[in-house]
Amino acid sequence: MRATVIYGADDVRVVDVADPRVQEPTDAVVRVLRSAICGTDLLHYAAMPPSEEGMRIGHEFIGVVEEIGAGISQLKTGDLVVAPFMYADNTCTFCTEGLHTSCAHGGLWGLDGVDGGQGEAVRVPYAEGTLVKLPVAADSALLPSLLTLSDVFATGHHAAVTAGVGPRTTVTVIGDGAVGLSGVLAAKRLGAERVILMGRHKSRTDLGLEFGATEVIAERGDEGVERLRELTEGQGTHAVLECVGSLTALETAFGVVRDGGTVSRVGVPQYLEGPVGFDVFNRNVTLTGGVAPTRAYIEELMPDVLEGRVEPGRVFDRTIGLDQVPDGYRAMADREALKVLVQP
Repeated sequence: MRATVIYGADDVRVVDVADPRVQEPTDAVVRVLRSAICGTDLLHYAAMPPSEEGMRIGHEFIGVVEEIGAGISQLKTGDLVVAPFMYADNTCTFCTEGLHTSCAHGGLWGLDGVDGGQGEAVRVPYAEGTLVKLPVAADSALLPSLLTLSDVFATGHHAAVTAGVGPRTTVTVIGDGAVGLSGVLAAKRLGAERVILMGRHKSRTDLGLEFGATEVIAERGDEGVERLRELTEGQGTHAVLECVGSLTALETAFGVVRDGGTVSRVGVPQYLEGPVGFDVFNRNVTLTGGVAPTRAYIEELMPDVLEGRVEPGRVFDRTIGLDQVPDGYRAMADREALKVLVQP
């Protein structure tokens, strides 16, 4: 079969690899119908050291079950399923507490002999715990929105939930990428009274306004903090969703959060130390967030997608075939595309 392999910075190729097969009784093989390129993938694209073997890549996919192991009883061939961005058994102590990203048997797609999602098919470990069945046809127009449950929409929801977003909450979302826009949509869905989006790419912030942002701040750094303080009578907002991962974004988050408020960071950190000293302590600011256990949220969020109350799939602004994946990476890295949908 054909699959995406990254061999280093700026070096993504679609190559022939071995067809996946059931190796354990708990495995399933899924034929991929839709996958995506993620901002996290771009971190490898920007800085991965050269590798002769390369690394399978991609962690968001929807597909059809083609083969199942002998230990599987809740899935059958022909089922349409979505996979969260990490696989998990859904039975260990951490999974039962809703923290599937710490699963005792779980892991990341593309590592340790497991297929990446940007290919024609994937062997899924712990398939019954990982995969969630979708009650739509394989050609449904809802597939892009359902695919966001794999990562970006569920990650935005995680940011909003851990930040305590609810009715009468004021919220700042830092970042106008797919996760940031998903954070806007999630905050609105949870009843936030006011959602201020900090971003400077108009096509993206326009979508953020349609998703429920009440205001947009294009300024960055100290100017952005000052502008937000002006809009909130000097107080800041109850919750801040930091969806970028840079040190500057974290500093901005602490600058705009209200005393007693919460900063939730879901952008992959690109720093080792942050400004969490006396000022944050003195203002009773909470820092939370982390890797989103998207498997815990899929069933909760799915009805709103199925019934059309939210359309998170609008973050996809380019659709490509599998052979065009290298150009999809380039387009996202050059900010020519917000998020790329892959249709093998």
